[in-house]
Amino acid sequence: MNHTRYEPLRPKTVLNPVRSPSMPFDWSINPYRGCQHGCSFCYARSTHSYVGETADDAFQKHIYWKEDAPEVLRDQLKRMKGRLPRHVTIGTATDPYQQLEGKEKLTRGCLEVLNEFNIPVGVTTRSPLILRDLDLLQSNPASFVNFSCHTMDSRIWREFEPSTPSPRRRMDTLRKLNEAGVSAGVFIAPILPYLTDSPESTESVIAECREANAQFVMFSPLRLSTPEVKSWFFSVLERNYPELTEAYGRLYWRSSSAPESYRKPLKSQIVKQLADYGLSAKDIQPDTKPSRYNQQQPAAESCAPVQLTLF
Repeated sequence: MNHTRYEPLRPKTVLNPVRSPSMPFDWSINPYRGCQHGCSFCYARSTHSYVGETADDAFQKHIYWKEDAPEVLRDQLKRMKGRLPRHVTIGTATDPYQQLEGKEKLTRGCLEVLNEFNIPVGVTTRSPLILRDLDLLQSNPASFVNFSCHTMDSRIWREFEPSTPSPRRRMDTLRKLNEAGVSAGVFIAPILPYLTDSPESTESVIAECREANAQFVMFSPLRLSTPEVKSWFFSVLERNYPELTEAYGRLYWRSSSAPESYRKPLKSQIVKQLADYGLSAKDIQPDTKPSRYNQQQPAAESCAPVQLTLF
């Protein structure tokens, strides 16, 4: 039996600067390396190479946790003094509420520290475990939560996200967060060509977003960011939908993204559906990315959730 292995890491820092201009945040925290959810399309798979691992199933089966992450974060913020971040995003690479969090509580500890320093936080997850930390999210009025959910189809969910909570549970958690006063929305991503991109498929997710009172909606088609991620995704696709491998090859053979000829009509389709349900999506512009430090504005003024379409 292929058991999951857990191994501690001793980090020097926990808060990481994000320098990519395409990202709408400047600082991120990932308490874990590797992810038990095992999503086949996860771009972070290739980061396992930093610790001498492969991007295959080891990403799901060998999990590293950052020992004493909350204390390391507290010390790091103390050293930053008057240059504290205006906003921090938790869960940019691996899910901060994956199964191990139930025991280690590293994400909860980091939230406690961020609250101590009055730093707004955004969390990206697929897990209802986030409701355990509802008290911390409520006490930070600038916080918000992004739930990733790209399909309501149970078969596709199981094939591409084998160990994640069901889409139905995610939407139920989304509703509970909003009812509790925590701003929560949905990242409809990745949209899988020929599997979750039909009008019926995207509308089924959008209808659930409306029902759960999603405060914002973001969406993006599949990206295969590195050769390692592309190879693993195609192995999963070949196992479950061999008839689609040739079509995917035409879309992704020379690029990490599908061509504009595919993305443009898909974007128009989803924007119209969002409007029909009283929701909206907005492209992020380069000048909307917050500055790195909060020297001129208090933290709470920079906390509005970003509506983002990664096209």
